[in-house]
Amino acid sequence: MAQERKVQELMGAPGSPYTRKMLGVMRFRRIPYQLERQSRMFAPGEDKHRKPRAAAKVPLLPTFYFEDDNGDEIAVTDSSPLIRRFEKDYEGRSIIPTDPALAFIDMLLEDYGDEWLTKAMFHYRWYYDADIKKGGDILPRWGGISQPEEQTQKMGAYIRERQIDRLSYVGSNETTKPVIEDSFKRFIHLLDKHLTDQPFLMGDRPGSADFAIYGQLTCLALFDPTPQAIILAECPRVYAWVEVVEDLSGYVVDDSDWINIDNPPETLKNILAEVGKIYAPYLIGNAKAVMAKADTLEMELDGRAWTQNPFTYQAKCLQWLREAYAALSDNDRGRVDKVLEGTGVLQLFA
Repeated sequence: MAQERKVQELMGAPGSPYTRKMLGVMRFRRIPYQLERQSRMFAPGEDKHRKPRAAAKVPLLPTFYFEDDNGDEIAVTDSSPLIRRFEKDYEGRSIIPTDPALAFIDMLLEDYGDEWLTKAMFHYRWYYDADIKKGGDILPRWGGISQPEEQTQKMGAYIRERQIDRLSYVGSNETTKPVIEDSFKRFIHLLDKHLTDQPFLMGDRPGSADFAIYGQLTCLALFDPTPQAIILAECPRVYAWVEVVEDLSGYVVDDSDWINIDNPPETLKNILAEVGKIYAPYLIGNAKAVMAKADTLEMELDGRAWTQNPFTYQAKCLQWLREAYAALSDNDRGRVDKVLEGTGVLQLFA
């Protein structure tokens, strides 16, 4: 373990759910950081308020900066591996449960937040007119408050066109719209019920899953008009929770605060059943389409048609979940199986 708490440098944007996820993590874990805002105002290298940076292999937000063995800067993305890297680099206030069985459930729900709930985030932001307008108006201004209005308008039009074009990979279209929206509404009600008994998914302290779901909800609850109206009307507790998770730096935790996964609350089991109902069959169908090198994923999901472009990264997510499940001891795997029995999630590991 590193003894010195180094200041972690990163680049991100307020509209990025994964940026918000990682900022929430670092605040809770009291990891000092310096946030560099993504600039949409200047061409690369022209912004005098940003220093030259290494480029990530895949340009995603947030981007974290580290030094390699030669002292050269490297850029790293992908929030889940970064969370686990920081568990080794920084002591205290862990967001990975010490119980291996609970840690696996936490990982599963983190993946659900990152990879399924994001479909709702992307769908609502770039499907409805009011949301499209707000996204196109605000996102470029976050990257350049004082840029000329003509440049802002051009950047807004570019962002709208690019993001709407990406909907085919997220899975948002006329066919999938009711599946995405019904799943989103079920989830916020399930989360609302869970939060009536305890403040986090993982008990009286947050796990990585809490921050993954919080990240997506910073968009769905706090920014985008259509899902925000749904949450405020139907689940105001969820809206309040998102504001609370924003900064948990002063929240005191203890090892006894984790859920006893051998006797999980029914509200958590119900959330896992939603994962088994919608996300597990999607992951399996997507992985088959990727393996077959199919141009289109076509399947039935929640009793209705689902079609989208296959998503290679989410096939990797299924592989990582299966590897983590296989790595559990026989005893811990049996404990996980007991929790997941009847939820539909176990089809992932059949």
